[in-house]
Amino acid sequence: MYLCNMQLDTYFKNLNIQSLNAMQEATWQATEDFHDTILLSPTGSGKTLAFLFPILRNLKKDVKGVQALIMVPSRELALQIEEVFKKMGTGFKINSTYGGHATKIELNNFNEPPAVLVGTPGRIAFHLRNENFSTAAIQTLALDEFDKALEFGFENDMTYIIQQLVGLRQRILTSATALKKIPDFTGIVEPGKLNFLKDEEVTPDLTFKKLLAAPEEKLEVVLQLICKLNTDISLIFCNHRDAVDRISETLRGKGIAHESFHGGMLQDERERALLKFRNGSSRILLTTDLAARGLDIPEVDNIIHYQLPPKEDAFIHRNGRTARMNAKGTVYLIMTADESFPFLEETIEVEVLEKKYALPQHTVYDTVYISVGKKDKVNKVDIVGYLIKTGGLEKEDIGLIMVKDTAAYVAIKYKKVIPTLKKLADQKLKGKKVKMERAK
Repeated sequence: MYLCNMQLDTYFKNLNIQSLNAMQEATWQATEDFHDTILLSPTGSGKTLAFLFPILRNLKKDVKGVQALIMVPSRELALQIEEVFKKMGTGFKINSTYGGHATKIELNNFNEPPAVLVGTPGRIAFHLRNENFSTAAIQTLALDEFDKALEFGFENDMTYIIQQLVGLRQRILTSATALKKIPDFTGIVEPGKLNFLKDEEVTPDLTFKKLLAAPEEKLEVVLQLICKLNTDISLIFCNHRDAVDRISETLRGKGIAHESFHGGMLQDERERALLKFRNGSSRILLTTDLAARGLDIPEVDNIIHYQLPPKEDAFIHRNGRTARMNAKGTVYLIMTADESFPFLEETIEVEVLEKKYALPQHTVYDTVYISVGKKDKVNKVDIVGYLIKTGGLEKEDIGLIMVKDTAAYVAIKYKKVIPTLKKLADQKLKGKKVKMERAK
């Protein structure tokens, strides 16, 4: 498919960007004529668009079935890529497939196969083994966050999947870390290589600060720091799930809005946590390294290491969640006096906290659950109209909206939530009575 400048301008407008950045432009050129390409670029530099535009260039309107396959290491990344592609407004169908939920919806999607399929290796392999979709039309393969996929142990599934792609013409591999060797199973031969890992243009502008605390004092210190940062948006990293849960319990007891995100949570819980963090219902996300890579978490002011990771790569990826695209950010390290890490400089400034800070102000938004979704033929426009015409809200009272298959989530100004829920208690949306409540 040839993309003219007018089409590109439309996609840019839909994505709220002016043009491709230098890395994306280089990838666009390197992938011409189905050339295999390896892209090394930091987290937050825009790798998703870097491979989506070449994929779009390869799609054909008159071909039925899956034409491009994108493999990713996590469910969240699959959903994020699906959302970005839909936002482009290309007219081509995209679906995501991943473990942790029923296969029924995915099987229904294959009745009219998408042009682009994005998913985790395990679930894609499952569908292939059960012959739920055909690989005959697949010409383009993108392996996103490939280093993370190897780390998660997806090599066997990826090997099996790639062996089924007999008509493959192009492979695009992305990674946020340098790769010593590209495994043979990828089938990549003499690729073009783009290395933006040391590009000064995407080097974050970070200020590092150290907070010294005895192990039994760390919970109190992180609470004080959160109160001091007040309305800042912060990611708090822990090495283990139990630490995330422990901090969450402490913050909940203080009435501080926050969300948790780790591998021990159900998929729906993780999706809601990210949604509420993105839409302003929460300024704090407590997480393990699961959120250090691949996820679209914009405009984070601070990274707080409640526990530091043992390896420098993990430390770098965590810090890459802030100061993205030339912005500035602060990295706080909560450490004991005798802790030492070879990747930390000796001259990091020690931050001293006062004994008492007021609790943070409440967030501007809260998230409301609505019991209808795409299957009820409800979209974002319907929800906005319902909230304004029937609920009496102004347009500026409504924030981000996510419509799923059987439910929707909408950010509403915190002070307007209770009056709105009362007003809409017995009202219908598109002729159907709906349940509305604060999202848990």
